[in-house]
Amino acid sequence: MTTSSTRTDFAVDISDRAPGFNLPQKVGRLLWAPMLVMALMAFPLGFILAVVRASLIGSSGDPNTITALGHFGPAAMFIGFATVFAAIAFAIARILGAFRTGGGAVQEASGRSVKTLKMLPIAKAFLGLMVMAMMILVGSVIAHVAIGAAVLNGDAAAIASAESSAIQLEAIRRVGVVLYLVSIALGLAAIAEVLRFQAIRLRELPGEAAR
Repeated sequence: MTTSSTRTDFAVDISDRAPGFNLPQKVGRLLWAPMLVMALMAFPLGFILAVVRASLIGSSGDPNTITALGHFGPAAMFIGFATVFAAIAFAIARILGAFRTGGGAVQEASGRSVKTLKMLPIAKAFLGLMVMAMMILVGSVIAHVAIGAAVLNGDAAAIASAESSAIQLEAIRRVGVVLYLVSIALGLAAIAEVLRFQAIRLRELPGEAAR
């Protein structure tokens, strides 16, 4: 059975057994490695597209193809950025899960009540900003691909606005990157707070009566 308790220093849940991973931590354990693999595939693809575009520019290739590659290249690169940042964020969630279950296991093994830190406000902000950042980067990637495809198909409006669209999407991508970096900073701050709680909790155990 789990009950809630608000200490003067931390908000905790009290139970008889060590808790399992919560949903974000389960997702983090599952997805951090696939996200990293996707990033390692996307960055080389973006580099190849940039080389092809530079070669076409040097050989006076088809202008529409050059313009389209000017959108496909950044799309591939920012799939890489979105997924590598996601891998870092999911790894942070995985680390938090390891502290949650490991700390609970130590308390359970000692025969004392298991006190688990409730999800911190900064951890909730970490998750919210991560989702927002991913949506912004993925949305900009989709827009780049759509514009590039329209240019290849000879859409006059897309061709005329391709340069301005690229500049606008660059600004949007930068916002996404900033949000991702802020979310990662909050995730690291959450890890520090969890470590502080667990250090305090370990010092409390010898003074508590066994169950």
